[in-house]
Amino acid sequence: MNKRAILAACDHTLLDRCAGEADIARIVDEGIKYGTASVCIPPCYVKFAKAYSKGRIPICTVIGFPNGYSSTEAKVFEAGRAVLDGADEIDMVINLGKVKDGKFDAVLEEINAVKAAAGEKILKVIIETCCLTEGEKVELCKTVSESRADFIKTSTGFGTHGATLDDVKLMAKNMKNGKKIKAAGGISSLEDADAFLSAGAARLGTSRIVKLVKNEEADGY
Repeated sequence: MNKRAILAACDHTLLDRCAGEADIARIVDEGIKYGTASVCIPPCYVKFAKAYSKGRIPICTVIGFPNGYSSTEAKVFEAGRAVLDGADEIDMVINLGKVKDGKFDAVLEEINAVKAAAGEKILKVIIETCCLTEGEKVELCKTVSESRADFIKTSTGFGTHGATLDDVKLMAKNMKNGKKIKAAGGISSLEDADAFLSAGAARLGTSRIVKLVKNEEADGY
């Protein structure tokens, strides 16, 4: 797969807790220049990024991030506020405690509540695979497949590890109803990116791919 196609699948991500407006502006500029699928930024900067980008790139943000244990009501409010501020895509973190308790119906209910708040905007569901057993991953594939969400997403990037090829292949085998897969966390090379896309991911959450392409340009490649 060529670099342009890889970049077009990337949510160019900056979720550093110390990021300021200049950092967000840089990420937006890079996303536009390199043709990424979106820029993924903290909720507090959605309004700024939307105005700054002038509609030239979709704005993605995160909800219930990174731990997922805020209340459903809080996540619903966050999602609704993000949409009002101009978010085009929402990446929400599930309640992992509910998963460990086997309460997948409650997880499904929360996903659909957040989707109702997001409306027609794309919703991606982060399941944080590093915290899960294989059985829980399969059950969550079923849950997200039954939900109104658009994507299942491997990781926040803040866990013990991010996406793995085995997890993406497992998702590709078990996701139904046209739901897509986003691999995120630890995608550190163009070869990694190509492998994840080949394994079944439709999106990649990464802060590194644009940097790699920029470095290649700087080096004359």
